[in-house]
Amino acid sequence: MKRETAWRVFAGEYNESNRVIRGEGKKPSYVITPLGAKVNRLFIVGVLTDVEALTEGNDFIRAHVSDPTGIYTLYSGQFQPEVTSTLLNSDIPSFVALVGKCRIFEPEEGVVYVSVRPEAVYQVDGDARDRWILETCKSTMERIEALREAKKLSQPNAHDLRKLGYSRALSEGVIEAVKYYKEIDLDKYISMVGEALRYLVPEEAEIKEEESAQEVSDEIENLVLGIIKELEGEEGALWDSIVEKCVQAGLDKSTAEEAIAALLDKGLVYEPVLGTIKTT
Repeated sequence: MKRETAWRVFAGEYNESNRVIRGEGKKPSYVITPLGAKVNRLFIVGVLTDVEALTEGNDFIRAHVSDPTGIYTLYSGQFQPEVTSTLLNSDIPSFVALVGKCRIFEPEEGVVYVSVRPEAVYQVDGDARDRWILETCKSTMERIEALREAKKLSQPNAHDLRKLGYSRALSEGVIEAVKYYKEIDLDKYISMVGEALRYLVPEEAEIKEEESAQEVSDEIENLVLGIIKELEGEEGALWDSIVEKCVQAGLDKSTAEEAIAALLDKGLVYEPVLGTIKTT
């Protein structure tokens, strides 16, 4: 039997899936996601956030792996001893990559909970996680575009989608999603992709925030320096008078005092006498 493809699907999409196609005999079962992924197996890279033993002998565990959109729930037991051991001995938190099969729990008709039964787990680094995010964003956008094309068809069908260049599995999954989920909020999933992509540039965002804070700090220091020059005579300006003038100018007391301390550190002002500030 051909091994099923391991799909890249964000947790935010996978966890909202409640359409199941049950295989008969040796045929596999599939979870159909809202965007039309026809999933039997998943490839996931994320942060292992916790591992919990559900039995005394640690032969059945539950773990969680997070991505930028949500959290996957994993279950591993005695039939996956290496995976179970790897998860139990992994650092929390740590980056992991895993391939696993969809696990479906239907406590009652119409209620479906999905999780993952990992087949293999590996320790990876942040770069591997970032590459997975990028590839999963691309896969998600492909499904969104396939859904858009399907909705344009007078009678949505997998054959016409395949003629547009989509794979058999995706074409069949998208048609099943259109039939089952009816109105699919594509904007929500586009926003999900955008949120995931923002995880790839956190350092740039932090630098911009620091630069912005630095600009504000420089403006405040220049304002306070100007006030000191305005108040100082030959002997300098009193600390309390400087702070009072700063408050009148719209600064709070603690900000004014921090700015004076910063000016002292930079050597732009000095304290000839305790409580008196003078420019250099």
